[in-house]
Amino acid sequence: MALPPNVHDAEPIPPAARDAIDALLQSGDLFRYTAPQDAPVSLLESEFAEMIGAKYALAVSSCSAALFLSLKALDLPRDARVLIPGFTFAAVPSSVIHADCYPVLCEVGDNYRIDLADFEAKLDQDIAAVIISHMRGHTSDMDAIMTLCAARDIPVIEDAAHSLGTTWAGRNIGTIGKIGCFSFQSYKMINAGEGGILITDDADLVARAVIMSGAYEHNWQKHKGPRGDNTGALQAAFERWQNQLPLYNLRMSNLSAAVIRPQLPELVRRITDGRANHDYVAARLNACPYLSVPDPLGPEVRAPDSIQFNVVGFDDDQTRAFAEAAAAAGVKVQIFGMSTDNARAFWNWQFIPDLPELPQTRAMLMRACDVRLPVYLKTDQLDAVAEVLIEAAETAAGQLRAYGT
Repeated sequence: MALPPNVHDAEPIPPAARDAIDALLQSGDLFRYTAPQDAPVSLLESEFAEMIGAKYALAVSSCSAALFLSLKALDLPRDARVLIPGFTFAAVPSSVIHADCYPVLCEVGDNYRIDLADFEAKLDQDIAAVIISHMRGHTSDMDAIMTLCAARDIPVIEDAAHSLGTTWAGRNIGTIGKIGCFSFQSYKMINAGEGGILITDDADLVARAVIMSGAYEHNWQKHKGPRGDNTGALQAAFERWQNQLPLYNLRMSNLSAAVIRPQLPELVRRITDGRANHDYVAARLNACPYLSVPDPLGPEVRAPDSIQFNVVGFDDDQTRAFAEAAAAAGVKVQIFGMSTDNARAFWNWQFIPDLPELPQTRAMLMRACDVRLPVYLKTDQLDAVAEVLIEAAETAAGQLRAYGT
């Protein structure tokens, strides 16, 4: 058996990025607004919007910044209640707090998706907006969610940090809600170390977000709408909001855009390879009675670069024994509810006033496991990861049975 790979290594940045970076270093033109047009950040925005199928895109410093600006662009009142899943990264409730709103948490099932009954019940508790986190690339029932929110005229923001390339009923995730937010952090499908982008078809929303991102004076004039769009909607929106909004300085630099742009043509290959890797390992793990990978929902076609699975029939001691055995064999398993101070465990979000208890979500997190599967892994490496996980599960189950006899 091959040794397990280092799953935390990133895929190399394409060589084309080096040429773009060298040109930027020679010019010193790192600020997105120095050039009158066609700055790398501006080109990235137009290329990304066209690729994903949106009218407008705004590149910013992080996905967290994109979420924050999305909430501010909606012009929600102070202390507005924003419904989010109980299983997400701490940056999501943090962005809600940062936007002077209040996060309301709903339950998540053992398939990592929103519990629709709890979601609908919470939706009627004076909710002003919803953020749907497609956590680790797992898509909740967007048809049901959008129907419920549309009936109440509640805007939906998609946190698609883990879902670039995922589709729902043929539509790109991020284009279903009013605003979609993506991440370019190192452990995402496109890696710039840091960075994010928001997309929308609403000229007024993107104009507000652009100005608040840090387009001071008349730098908003360097933001353009889709090719061939002569409606003037974006220009009118910018003029309406000029000098009316605070500036938060969340811009992306040209250097980051130069790293991202050459990776866009690689995305289709990465999606295909990542899905094949995930499904190969999932089939192996599902053959083990102690491990279970939840199935995708019917309309969902995923674009994963990691795998999540539940341990089955284990108590806390067995679950810890499984993780320890896997780590000893070279595969790091993150158990969301057992990793100390894990930022994905809702009980660690102590910055939320009156933090609620979510028993269903807590129970899921105590058995939910996470392992990275970079898209470049080959079959022998995937087998090595799968075999370590299966053997660790069998070892933990056997040890605990032996102790009980």
